[in-house]
Amino acid sequence: MFFNRAELRSGWRLVIFLLIVVASTIAGNFAIRRLLPHAAGATSFLLREVMDLTIVIGASLIMGRIEGRTLSDYGLPWRKMFQKQFWQGVMIGFGGITLLIFLLKVAGVFHLAGLALHGSEIPMWASIYFLVFVLVALREELRNRGYGLFTLSMGIGFWPAAIISASYFALTHYDNSGENALGLFNVLLFGLLACFLLRRTGNLWMPIGLHLAFDWGETYFYGVADSGNTAPGHLLSSSASGPQWLSGGSVGPEGSVLCTVVILVIWAASALWLREIKYDPRSASAGRLKSKEPAEQVTEFGVR
Repeated sequence: MFFNRAELRSGWRLVIFLLIVVASTIAGNFAIRRLLPHAAGATSFLLREVMDLTIVIGASLIMGRIEGRTLSDYGLPWRKMFQKQFWQGVMIGFGGITLLIFLLKVAGVFHLAGLALHGSEIPMWASIYFLVFVLVALREELRNRGYGLFTLSMGIGFWPAAIISASYFALTHYDNSGENALGLFNVLLFGLLACFLLRRTGNLWMPIGLHLAFDWGETYFYGVADSGNTAPGHLLSSSASGPQWLSGGSVGPEGSVLCTVVILVIWAASALWLREIKYDPRSASAGRLKSKEPAEQVTEFGVR
């Protein structure tokens, strides 16, 4: 009931991980309220981003200690930090948001009104948002496609686990102001694309780069809403018009059917480019078994 032939079953390991995350989050929120009761706005946002990332990394390290694994096994090899795959993801992400903006412009629902920043403000805000979205992308990718996805995949297989992961990712955007059903669907589809890139590259650095650049392009470069949130300090002044399903409305470009098209285009191009599967948690599980039983017959929940 509790152990397979190699270790504690994946369902129990996932429960332990979630208990660590939940308990740490409650304690962290309590500490912030007590020590910084007046923190608000950007300060509160950054504090909670740093706290959440620290908690997820800490919980993953604890589970790695228990399991004899490292963050690399969970998709985050530090030796590949900001290396080739990361910058490939950056190019894909910025190219994707640029293609989306171009399609919205051609459809007549996106309008540019010139620069909103000048002089030293341009590199200052560009750098600020780059650092902010590095943090956001690291946190969201590791939280949604790190230890939890790895462990759940060992029990039910990669793609069923990926669907659960992407659904949770979309659910976390549900309370964003101005969000709608199509926007949430595109967030789910984006999550599945990130899972696909993890599957084909073997780690999270390409999804992190893509996530960073897409958000940076929306929020800073093109000055549009990101999942219903509009931030100050954007490079270009822009506006949208037309039917919400096409323009995205209050959601921003992510709420447009054209965003669905762009995600599918990126997915198809990536499938042609990245053909080899490099991320398979079930094989990692099978490798821990001392017997020579074929990996495909090893199951984490006792079901063959």
